[in-house]
Amino acid sequence: MIALSVNLNKIALIRNSRDTTNPSVTEHARMCIAAGADGITVHPRPDQRHIRASDCFDLAGMLEVEFNIEGNPMAGPRRSDRAGVGDYPGFMDLVREIRPAQCTLVPDGDSQLTSDHGFDLERDGDTVAPLVAELKSLGIRTSLFMDPVPEQIRLAAQVGADRIELYTESYARAFKDNNNLEAIFRQFVDAAETAAAEGLGLNAGHDLDLLNLPRFATVPGLLEVSIGHALTVDAIRIGLANAVAAYQRALGK
Repeated sequence: MIALSVNLNKIALIRNSRDTTNPSVTEHARMCIAAGADGITVHPRPDQRHIRASDCFDLAGMLEVEFNIEGNPMAGPRRSDRAGVGDYPGFMDLVREIRPAQCTLVPDGDSQLTSDHGFDLERDGDTVAPLVAELKSLGIRTSLFMDPVPEQIRLAAQVGADRIELYTESYARAFKDNNNLEAIFRQFVDAAETAAAEGLGLNAGHDLDLLNLPRFATVPGLLEVSIGHALTVDAIRIGLANAVAAYQRALGK
């Protein structure tokens, strides 16, 4: 069965638009879990535009499902200039202290509106490998955010990753526009087959929604999807519990 990990970044973004604690990230995590979510994902960025470091600690203290923390392992400490918002400790220090079940390393930066590419391990493999080794030594399952490029996926295995998370925006765009869908879907199938051949577990995420998820769920070996933006939008329309249930049905549950 494919696990559904709900990304709570957009809940935090709504909260941060006002000087308030409403909506509560931890309460929405409880609601998602009660509705059947298999895990919770957050992606704390140094500018703390949505999920904050403090949210990660709060969630770690209450979750009874898998916790996945995503982020750029090269992001260092940063002082906060906002009242009531603590400093960002640096991604690796945050993960070292919390030790989530899974850590997904993503090569993003502050200038990106959202994650928009996977690792280039020909360039960054020597930097990423010791970080992966450290996370694994802490008992943290480690995943790398990757484009569906077999050569890069083979390098992910060489640097020691447990899993990869396929960046699915190109599939979602092709599905929406009905433009070259079969060829692009085949890229993801080929990537999945490469991951399996290399002994890598397979996750996926980015712009997956209720319409395109059933097809993507047929990708062989898929273990987990992380969905936040579309699920939050659907929750506004049909309610959070109904949205979580709808995404589980889209996964075939």
